[in-house]
Amino acid sequence: MTASSAQITRVSVRVPAKVNLELCVGPRRADGFHDLATTFHAVDLFDQVDVTSADEFSLTVTGLGADVVPCDESNLAWRAAQLMATSYGVDGRCAIAIRKAVPVAGGMAGGSADAAATLVACDALWGLGLSRATLEELAAQLGSDVPFALTGGTALGTGRGEKIVPVLATGTYHWLFALTHEGLSTPAVYAECDRLREGHRVPEPSPSDGLLASVRSGDVHGVAVAMHNDLEPAALSLMPRLRALMEFGLEMGALNAMVSGSGPTVAFLMASRKDAVALRNVLAAGDLADDYVLAASTPHGIRLDDVQLRCVLRREPL
Repeated sequence: MTASSAQITRVSVRVPAKVNLELCVGPRRADGFHDLATTFHAVDLFDQVDVTSADEFSLTVTGLGADVVPCDESNLAWRAAQLMATSYGVDGRCAIAIRKAVPVAGGMAGGSADAAATLVACDALWGLGLSRATLEELAAQLGSDVPFALTGGTALGTGRGEKIVPVLATGTYHWLFALTHEGLSTPAVYAECDRLREGHRVPEPSPSDGLLASVRSGDVHGVAVAMHNDLEPAALSLMPRLRALMEFGLEMGALNAMVSGSGPTVAFLMASRKDAVALRNVLAAGDLADDYVLAASTPHGIRLDDVQLRCVLRREPL
């Protein structure tokens, strides 16, 4: 990014949601975290983050679920702007405006994506010219899911999920996401996961060769078979009604169903968009979820677009 801060007063960024095709959770560490092996997969539900030069930090949120998103310093996007300003001695401030299409508190990393988008936007707005590695370090300080949003596409996450390696993926994957207005706390889900596994040997997490091979070859049926989430039993324990939703979706033609991340969103993998629409119509006739969103896989991560600056941040797959 080479444009000077004098040329740019507003930056717009689009950033996608994610689903975890696989989420393997290791034993609880001494620091309270868990080692993970997870396959992140971006889908074409995008939040837009606009960052404008201002005298003070501020945040506004519109769109899907905006009424439950905090607009103060507790918001991860606000913290991202403050972190960058503090870390690099920036005198300026910014106004952040988020237009949401990613479900809120649904296990799809909408808040983390907004934070990553804010980092990229502020880097451009303030003319810092930070490297990808530096942006990733800042992202990791904010949360485990934040670094993936910088990469997008499909990627393997290890450590707490913040160590990202892109994965070659082919084919298009169609999804139906069933949303509930009742949220699940991520710390509560991890705590329940630990409780359910108490007394059992928990192996160190490792990615599934079968899943990665299916993703590389574009084998949607292979992906369906290999999908897995170690947090799913905990999410179902805390919100049992999700089980009936998943079972009914499978009966109605989904290739597989899985709680997305820590939930409570349920992700149905479908053979086609037509099948996804048909399942949405069937499920919507019942009372199993509060809303439904269609999506497909996307190779993109953050897209930064400004009158003076056009830049797509991507890595090439290994």
